[in-house]
Amino acid sequence: MKTQILLFPFGGNSLEALDCLDSHYEILGFVDDNPEKVGSIYLNFQIFDREAFLKFPEAKVLACIGSPNNFQKRKEIIQSLNLPQERFINIIHPTAQISKYAKVGNNCLIMAGVVITHNAQIGDNVIILPNTVIHHDTKVGNYTCIGSSVVIAGFCDIGESCYIGSGTNIINNTSIGEKTMIGIGTNVIRSFGAYKKIVGNPAKEIV
Repeated sequence: MKTQILLFPFGGNSLEALDCLDSHYEILGFVDDNPEKVGSIYLNFQIFDREAFLKFPEAKVLACIGSPNNFQKRKEIIQSLNLPQERFINIIHPTAQISKYAKVGNNCLIMAGVVITHNAQIGDNVIILPNTVIHHDTKVGNYTCIGSSVVIAGFCDIGESCYIGSGTNIINNTSIGEKTMIGIGTNVIRSFGAYKKIVGNPAKEIV
């Protein structure tokens, strides 16, 4: 029997999640809060409002909202769905390589070509875009979004609700505080605190 899935919201991450799903899954459609999208059809999939969570009580949910504009509110938005933990599901592309010694939380989207190595710990509600490498003993906090082709070296500690732009490199033994944004292509060679905006090579804080 196929696992039924609802994708929330209708956006870029959910569309890319479609490519991570094989024939073991049945996509029931998307759920979105924008009334202008609700009722539309995309690739034969309907866009529902939140009532779909009640209409399809057996369906698993992937909540993969996350962009540079809303990453700090991901926790609030996902919690507002008021769904029990067991309703959420991980979607992992078949080409992702995850060490048997690594840990991955719940409601995570891990896309094609991602590599997660020995003893890395990925929190709940994390998005990792294609071809990113997370090395040994690194911790990624809950609700964090990581772009494509990011390299995070060993023994790093990435805080909750961060956004790491594509092409970023983070040196080993580095910590990043919660709700910090790291811009595209940044080279991080030292630690930064919470609520920062970081860009450049080497990385520096901007206002």
